Amino acid sequence: MIIDCHGHYTTTPPQHQAFRDAQLARLADPSLPVPRPERISDDEIRDSVENHQLKVLRRRGGDFMLFSPKASGMEHHVTDPATARAWATAGNDLVHRVATLFPAHFAAVCQLPQTPGGDLAGSVAELRRCVEELGFVGCNLNPDPSGGHWTSPPLTDPYWFPLYEAMSELGVPAMVHVSSSCNPAFHTLGAHYLNADTSVFAQLMGGAELFARFPALRFVIPHGGGAVPYHWGRYRGLAMREGRPDPAELLRENVFFDTCVYHQPGIDLLHRVIGADNLLFASEMLGAVRGADPATGIEWDDTKAYVDGLKLTDEEYAKVFEGNARRVYPRLDARLTAEGR
Repeated sequence: MIIDCHGHYTTTPPQHQAFRDAQLARLADPSLPVPRPERISDDEIRDSVENHQLKVLRRRGGDFMLFSPKASGMEHHVTDPATARAWATAGNDLVHRVATLFPAHFAAVCQLPQTPGGDLAGSVAELRRCVEELGFVGCNLNPDPSGGHWTSPPLTDPYWFPLYEAMSELGVPAMVHVSSSCNPAFHTLGAHYLNADTSVFAQLMGGAELFARFPALRFVIPHGGGAVPYHWGRYRGLAMREGRPDPAELLRENVFFDTCVYHQPGIDLLHRVIGADNLLFASEMLGAVRGADPATGIEWDDTKAYVDGLKLTDEEYAKVFEGNARRVYPRLDARLTAEGR
């Protein structure tokens, strides 16, 4: 089985964005009525997925995808907690419906209702609702709800502990994924995402105490880890200078990278540095980069073509394409096992 651990519902029916627009309009003018999500039929959801993510997944030889709300659309920089809760609930309910309509191909991962500096009680409550009531297998955690201004404490700070306690209890990992950038100095897809991936790994290098406290805590750093593989020597050297463990220690059971890297040399380097044990196949298809590389004819986000180009052993391919995802997402593994897969 080929499991893509990084998919977003970027093709939602227009009623979903209309609800968001109404939310933002009411924040600008509180005299407007509190908006409610518009009705979206099952057929509209089927059409939005069958002709997009599912069609491409099948064409490229994939079998299964972990599916979450659109990352840039999470918009955690909007500071109103009630708006954040309603928006996260609407997005999570939609991906739950996708997973219910296409159970052979999708499992749901939730958006959290984060706000800059906000209390995490709402995020814990939504995580529990999604996992315990709706069968979600993971969550997306935004380390920078401010949208490029980095006002939140590092992920090793006790601020985050209530969420980590719930994640550990429920047995779910977090993909550490920012949302849209509000800082004009940071392009959302070309800078903010990759800055965050890099920054988060640097934060977690000081996480020995964190993982001692929460040994079952698991993070997936997307987009190939940003600059981390390219500068692995820098991180090892800094760790030694600061008296910290070798960063490779993070890569045993707690920190993993996905393969959302859109050219062969990048995938080659990612594998050489990180190794097959801590790589999860992912594409983020129909997300950040669409179209094909004119030099190769390969679609930018057809990461399976690049992973195939690694020429791994059968055992390594089994880990990258399936085994690591099942190890990192134990609820996914339990579900697939129960289904005989």
